[in-house]
Amino acid sequence: MRNSKTIYFIFRKEIAGYFNTPSAYVISIVFLLITGYFFSQPLFLINQAGIDGFVDMVPLLMTFFIPAVTMRLFAEEKKSGTLEVLLTFPVTDLQIIGAKALSSLSLIAIVLGMTFMYPLTVSILGRPDYGGILGAYIGLFLLSVVFTSAGLFTSVLAHNQVVSFILSFLISFVFYMTGKLSPFAPVWLGPYLDFIGVDSHLNNLSRGVLDLRDFAYFISVSGFFLYAARVRLWIMRYD
Repeated sequence: MRNSKTIYFIFRKEIAGYFNTPSAYVISIVFLLITGYFFSQPLFLINQAGIDGFVDMVPLLMTFFIPAVTMRLFAEEKKSGTLEVLLTFPVTDLQIIGAKALSSLSLIAIVLGMTFMYPLTVSILGRPDYGGILGAYIGLFLLSVVFTSAGLFTSVLAHNQVVSFILSFLISFVFYMTGKLSPFAPVWLGPYLDFIGVDSHLNNLSRGVLDLRDFAYFISVSGFFLYAARVRLWIMRYD
């Protein structure tokens, strides 16, 4: 019971840290403005309603947006000297990481939820593929989990938020770009790049194809970064 209260305290502290500063609002507004532009562009230019432009652009935006959200998770604790206090709480390293990751994912889910206005608009103007829309949002959320896990890991590694942001962006951008390079790679290398990159997995989900291999990919990559963050935090605890 005491552990659950401490976990909730950490989660609430992180959420408050986002909404008590203008950064969360600025990041969210910029994200919505850019995605709104790419959603509305085909609507006004070719009089065609769809979310393809939105879905294609969001993964790239997430390589900037999510590192900006996660960069403060541990780097700020180190800078303020409160990390040592946090590590004395009666919770495990995994619980600390889970609470912080959940706080970031909550903010990201809220912002993604605000974009539901786009498929709602499409449903009013036409007959969209609801299975594809649902799959696309599932894929985008799973991608958020991957990038959040990577951002949390870099925040544990880095001693300031700028370094954390840069490292997280680079990792996220590599996952974003790898699949796009497969057409230019040797024949034997292409399938491996496709699997490592996020494109093929997101495309499957956006078509409404719920393949367990795609879910296993997102879960495995997220689990790797969360485990790496836990190991690093354990080293810091006993260093």
